[in-house]
Amino acid sequence: MNKMDTDSRPTEVRREGSPFGKREEEATESLELEKRLALEKQLREQLADIEHALHKIEEGTYGLCDICGKPIAANRLEALPQASLCIECKAKNEKGRV
Repeated sequence: MNKMDTDSRPTEVRREGSPFGKREEEATESLELEKRLALEKQLREQLADIEHALHKIEEGTYGLCDICGKPIAANRLEALPQASLCIECKAKNEKGRV
Protein backbone atom coordinates (compact mmCIF):
# COMPACT_ATOMS: atom_id res chain seq x y z
CA MET A 1 0.00 0.00 0.00
CA ASN A 2 1.37 3.40 -0.86
CA LYS A 3 0.98 6.63 1.11
CA MET A 4 -1.92 7.89 -1.05
CA ASP A 5 -3.99 4.77 -0.31
CA THR A 6 -3.47 5.20 3.44
CA ASP A 7 -4.42 8.88 3.44
CA SER A 8 -7.56 8.37 1.35
CA ARG A 9 -9.18 6.06 3.89
CA PRO A 10 -12.05 7.57 5.91
CA THR A 11 -11.10 9.20 9.19
CA GLU A 12 -13.10 6.61 11.16
CA VAL A 13 -11.05 3.77 9.74
CA ARG A 14 -7.78 5.47 10.62
CA ARG A 15 -9.04 6.34 14.12
CA GLU A 16 -9.59 2.68 14.99
CA GLY A 17 -5.84 2.30 15.30
CA SER A 18 -5.71 5.20 17.74
CA PRO A 19 -5.03 4.25 21.37
CA PHE A 20 -7.99 6.48 22.29
CA GLY A 21 -10.45 5.07 19.72
CA LYS A 22 -12.95 3.37 22.03
CA ARG A 23 -12.57 5.88 24.88
CA GLU A 24 -12.96 8.78 22.47
CA GLU A 25 -16.19 7.27 21.14
CA GLU A 26 -17.52 6.67 24.67
CA ALA A 27 -16.67 10.24 25.69
CA THR A 28 -18.53 11.60 22.66
CA GLU A 29 -21.57 9.46 23.44
CA SER A 30 -21.46 10.59 27.08
CA LEU A 31 -21.31 14.25 26.07
CA GLU A 32 -24.25 13.83 23.69
CA LEU A 33 -26.27 12.12 26.44
CA GLU A 34 -25.49 14.94 28.90
CA LYS A 35 -26.58 17.57 26.37
CA ARG A 36 -29.80 15.67 25.63
CA LEU A 37 -30.60 15.27 29.34
CA ALA A 38 -29.97 18.98 29.98
CA LEU A 39 -32.28 19.90 27.11
CA GLU A 40 -34.98 17.54 28.38
CA LYS A 41 -34.72 19.07 31.86
CA GLN A 42 -35.02 22.58 30.43
CA LEU A 43 -38.08 21.58 28.39
CA ARG A 44 -39.74 19.94 31.42
CA GLU A 45 -39.17 23.11 33.47
CA GLN A 46 -40.62 25.29 30.71
CA LEU A 47 -43.66 23.03 30.43
CA ALA A 48 -44.19 23.18 34.20
CA ASP A 49 -44.02 27.01 34.06
CA ILE A 50 -46.58 27.10 31.25
CA GLU A 51 -48.90 24.70 33.08
CA HIS A 52 -48.60 26.89 36.20
CA ALA A 53 -49.54 29.98 34.16
CA LEU A 54 -52.56 28.15 32.70
CA HIS A 55 -53.64 27.17 36.22
CA LYS A 56 -53.33 30.82 37.32
CA ILE A 57 -55.53 31.85 34.37
CA GLU A 58 -58.19 29.37 35.55
CA GLU A 59 -57.94 30.75 39.11
CA GLY A 60 -58.05 34.35 37.94
CA THR A 61 -54.64 35.15 39.39
CA TYR A 62 -52.66 35.30 36.14
CA GLY A 63 -50.44 38.37 36.00
CA LEU A 64 -49.97 38.54 39.77
CA CYS A 65 -46.64 37.76 41.39
CA ASP A 66 -46.57 34.44 43.28
CA ILE A 67 -44.47 35.98 46.07
CA CYS A 68 -45.72 39.52 46.70
CA GLY A 69 -49.08 39.39 44.91
CA LYS A 70 -48.46 42.63 43.02
CA PRO A 71 -49.19 42.83 39.28
CA ILE A 72 -46.42 41.67 36.96
CA ALA A 73 -45.51 44.35 34.42
CA ALA A 74 -47.32 43.95 31.10
CA ASN A 75 -44.07 44.17 29.11
CA ARG A 76 -42.63 41.31 31.21
CA LEU A 77 -45.70 39.16 30.56
CA GLU A 78 -45.54 40.02 26.88
CA ALA A 79 -41.92 38.88 26.71
CA LEU A 80 -42.40 35.90 29.04
CA PRO A 81 -46.10 34.92 29.28
CA GLN A 82 -45.37 32.18 31.82
CA ALA A 83 -43.64 34.59 34.24
CA SER A 84 -44.93 34.01 37.75
CA LEU A 85 -42.80 36.59 39.57
CA CYS A 86 -42.57 40.35 39.21
CA ILE A 87 -39.15 41.63 38.22
CA GLU A 88 -38.31 42.71 41.80
CA CYS A 89 -39.14 39.33 43.33
CA LYS A 90 -37.37 37.53 40.49
CA ALA A 91 -34.21 39.56 41.16
CA LYS A 92 -34.38 38.82 44.90
CA ASN A 93 -35.01 35.14 44.17
CA GLU A 94 -31.97 34.97 41.86
CA LYS A 95 -29.73 36.67 44.42
CA GLY A 96 -30.79 34.14 47.03
CA ARG A 97 -29.61 31.26 44.84
CA VAL A 98 -26.02 32.51 44.58
